[in-house]
Amino acid sequence: MKKKLTLAVFSFYALIMFSCPGRNPPLVYTPEVSNKKIEIDYSIGIDSITETMNGKGKAAMPDWLMTYNYGGIEAVEKMDQYAGKYCFIGRNKNSNFEALSKWAENYPETNAITRLAAARIEDRLNLNIALYPDDEYGVFYERLVKKSFDMEYPDAVIKEIFWIKKTETTEANVLQDTYEFFAFAVIDKTIMQDIIKKLMADSRDEDDFPTRAQNNAINNIQQHFFEGF
Repeated sequence: MKKKLTLAVFSFYALIMFSCPGRNPPLVYTPEVSNKKIEIDYSIGIDSITETMNGKGKAAMPDWLMTYNYGGIEAVEKMDQYAGKYCFIGRNKNSNFEALSKWAENYPETNAITRLAAARIEDRLNLNIALYPDDEYGVFYERLVKKSFDMEYPDAVIKEIFWIKKTETTEANVLQDTYEFFAFAVIDKTIMQDIIKKLMADSRDEDDFPTRAQNNAINNIQQHFFEGF
């Protein structure tokens, strides 16, 4: 009964995550693939771009976006200018330019990375585990993921918001202009690590009574969380 409740809770969170604008492609977990990071297609469709906020064609694409296109967020974090930073890129795509502009104008700096950070935290928890996460960690997993979705990062800085325009063929075989906005935010690694350490500490409870294996798994993730994060 407890497991069914846990799965129901996370089905609800998955629905929220999938419907939120600016969310990167959702991560799918199964124990069989837990020993490696799930590959995500970060491609932004460079060859289909007809206009950017800087002009016609692929005019003056920012270095961080080009790097993201070819290597994902890990490649962006390896750029010299972002040393010592965690980087996050929120994406929102629509044929309605005005709606996207409003989204960009209202993109809040204090929680600009909340959903993206929460997904990254959950992905790290799922890495290198042998069981389903609620079995591996007990209620610690559910509590930590919930807290991560409520967390704000006031020290995160939005470096740039950039948009591109592509002409794409719809399912009805009609050409349609589509816009995609990218919100690029960064935060110091030390600041974010301190926040996550506190989240993990707060997610442990003396009344949880984890099994010995679960307690070992929790201790291990607390000690090694930022390896591969």
